[in-house]
Amino acid sequence: MARIRPVRPEDIDTLYAISLATGFEGGDASHLYDDPALMGHIYSAPYAALCPELALVVEDEAGIAGFAVGVVDTVSWAARLERDWWPALRKRYPDPVEIPAPERTPDQGRAFMIHHPEAPPVAVTDRYPAHLHMNLLPRLRGAGLGTRLFADWRRLAEAQRAGGVHVGVNRANARALGFWRKMGFRDLGCAEGRTLWMGRE
Repeated sequence: MARIRPVRPEDIDTLYAISLATGFEGGDASHLYDDPALMGHIYSAPYAALCPELALVVEDEAGIAGFAVGVVDTVSWAARLERDWWPALRKRYPDPVEIPAPERTPDQGRAFMIHHPEAPPVAVTDRYPAHLHMNLLPRLRGAGLGTRLFADWRRLAEAQRAGGVHVGVNRANARALGFWRKMGFRDLGCAEGRTLWMGRE
């Protein structure tokens, strides 16, 4: 029986593992990266560490198998990451800016994101200022837990007076696209590279 609960500090290592296990179009990305922490550095750990009040995990008898993390103000969050999260990582990972993008390894691609974070279009953040990242391991998919997890996260965000919320989805992740559309998100017509931006009022 799975339950949803607030994140705890001791959960962060598991969030790193889940970020890697779901980081390739929703599937396992461990074969792509030499450094298994890179996905979590970007998509889960900073939220659990710096904004735990909007971080939830799903736990069953085998342990944590999913999470939802996010913030109510994406623009302010970017400024906080610049102050409190990226500096230490930028010392750890060299900036591969001089390597042409097509020639970068997956590790170098994520290191580039640490040095040059991707910002959603202003048209997205103006209307949908909140955002979240949500991932479930395969063993918990298809049982309605994603719907429950998003609903619980949304209630927390609304308690903080969140406005519209957006997600950035890899256009190759058909499962994720279908899920967010089912949750009432619509395509915002401003795709960038592999990312499709979707929003819900």
